[in-house]
Amino acid sequence: MSLEREAATASHWSLAQYQAALSEHSKRSVLVAECESTIVGFMVARGGTQEWEIENLAVAATARRKGLGTRLVREVLDVARGHGAQEIFLEVRESNLPGRALYEKSGFTLAGRRKGYYSSPPEDAILYRFICS
Repeated sequence: MSLEREAATASHWSLAQYQAALSEHSKRSVLVAECESTIVGFMVARGGTQEWEIENLAVAATARRKGLGTRLVREVLDVARGHGAQEIFLEVRESNLPGRALYEKSGFTLAGRRKGYYSSPPEDAILYRFICS
């Protein structure tokens, strides 16, 4: 949990939310990146159908701008495709410009906006969609 706290724009889940994500093996994929036995990044995605959702992504401050986020996104796209996904969705804080650039660079396109979706601080969510081919 401390990893996601390093980024103000990351989704800040509770311990119970992480426990639920890790216990739903058939519905969620959790990818973890390590460097010298230290977790430096992770991604949580939910799927199991033709529609998947990237629920959370965080990269340690010391590991940013080194391609780790791109590798995590590519890996989850491969996992989702391998399970028959047709589309992958996500939402990101409007102010998370590095995250938005990562998703757009990875082939996600704008799909909409959720007004006031986030709290602490209040902010819109920008929705993205990836069409698997």
